[in-house]
Amino acid sequence: MELRLREFRPRTGPHEHRVVQPGQPLRHTSLRDQAPFGMLMGDHDGLSRLAGLFSFAAYSRHTVVHIPLRESVPPDEGYGELVDLVVAHQEAGLRPSKWPGLRRSLGRGTPLTVRTDEARTERHARAWRERPYNRGLLRHTTHARTYFLIGGRDVLASAATAFSYAAGWGPRHKGVAKGQSAFMAGLQYELEPTRGGGHPHEVLICFKPYPPYAHFKRPGH
Repeated sequence: MELRLREFRPRTGPHEHRVVQPGQPLRHTSLRDQAPFGMLMGDHDGLSRLAGLFSFAAYSRHTVVHIPLRESVPPDEGYGELVDLVVAHQEAGLRPSKWPGLRRSLGRGTPLTVRTDEARTERHARAWRERPYNRGLLRHTTHARTYFLIGGRDVLASAATAFSYAAGWGPRHKGVAKGQSAFMAGLQYELEPTRGGGHPHEVLICFKPYPPYAHFKRPGH
């Protein structure tokens, strides 16, 4: 997949950081933070680009991927606060508490085009799923109206394939042509257990075309 991004090189003291954002907003994609079930809802374009962005984060160990979602068109269903999404490899050393200051210093950025390798992503995702122990999980937290997912290559690749599946099969789901959302996948086993026990956290991944729904046609129709 080819991704068009904007690249930023903000500095905090002597340190330079690399941050990328989608070149164009994911206008019809949103993320609601309502523990223990977050809900990410998007159309084909948004879910496809999220698959690519997670794949890019998996192999860009020193890059922070910032996906602004709060300004997207609000969905007409779901509960919880609308939040942005930040995805990063664990080696990027990102601390969520430092993110607001880093975000304020982004500036204008420069255009960047990258390509992702879907076959490689699927290979590493499969390796993560087949690894029974010590396979590495995503750290997750919400800070400053931003949901953070931070982890290693293989678990980020697994998350990328979940978005790819939702983007590919969501349009085929019955009812979506009438504006109904369809639950397609979820991030649960990829996430670290909730501290103190309780219900495990999960991010539900749902497909929903954007209105007016007359424009939407299921594949094969």
